[in-house]
Amino acid sequence: MLNRFLHAIKTYFSFSQRELNQFLVLIFLMLALLVAPFFLFQEDEPYDPKTDQQILDSLVVQLDTKAEEAAAVRTEKYRAREIKLYRFNPNQLTMEQWQELGLNKYIAQRILNYRAKAGDFKSKAQLQKIYGLPDSLFQRWYPYIDLPDEGAGYARTNSGGASFSGSFPENRPKTGYARKRWELQPFDLNTADTSALKQIRGIGSKLSARIISFRDKMGGFHTEEQVNEVYGLTPEVADSVKKYGFIGKAFQPRKLNLNVATFEELRQHPYIGYALARAIVSYRTQHGPYGTVEDLRKIKVLQEPAFQRMQPYLSVQ
Repeated sequence: MLNRFLHAIKTYFSFSQRELNQFLVLIFLMLALLVAPFFLFQEDEPYDPKTDQQILDSLVVQLDTKAEEAAAVRTEKYRAREIKLYRFNPNQLTMEQWQELGLNKYIAQRILNYRAKAGDFKSKAQLQKIYGLPDSLFQRWYPYIDLPDEGAGYARTNSGGASFSGSFPENRPKTGYARKRWELQPFDLNTADTSALKQIRGIGSKLSARIISFRDKMGGFHTEEQVNEVYGLTPEVADSVKKYGFIGKAFQPRKLNLNVATFEELRQHPYIGYALARAIVSYRTQHGPYGTVEDLRKIKVLQEPAFQRMQPYLSVQ
């Protein structure tokens, strides 16, 4: 029977006896390679993917942590450095002196250009209107600025220096009411639309939409400081938003239920992300429902700063 099978192979492929022998050896080696792993690499215990999964999750969280640290370093560059305050007149300071008071060179140069074109500052309020001047820095300067709070006004003069006393033409347009000075009114950060946000100097359509998108994904602002986390918002503009924006006393952030929220819902929250969402769902699957939000601290890959940020947005019921 075997000889008949070998003869059929030899005839079908037109093998010589030597080629037939080589063909049989090759078939034997291929079969040996296929069955060898089952004998040589057999394990006593079944493979458990949980350990490898935990290692992968840990690596992902480490990468996220490094990204947060890099973002914190960038934020640190914008923080107000220690400055020595003293009484000063804005009309007499040089570029270096403005920088000593905490300004960057670009805003300092802007102030010098303003003085060269429009003349000296006559009040603190006039200095505050300089575009890009951080409101937080101005508030620190305020008691030390050697100028009146509001300008008292001054007489118009002609080119010769004499006071202008001529009357206006009788046929000039007149209004029946006093012109009111426009002032930006405070607004609720959690209900403001793009129109309200675009009233802040430095915020256009893109930034206003980005602020609202960040607010909606997060579940609302619970502190004004969270405005600093909006991507693309400079510290100066963020200061202005915090100056005019407020959080309603009765406001409660929208919360995610840890026991029913899906992986996708958790992942989309700006304070959770992919890695932590996966860890939260895995822990819930392995240990059952969360009893309290504090149970999240049992997840080893969750760092305390991350827990503090997300805590106001989580619940268990």
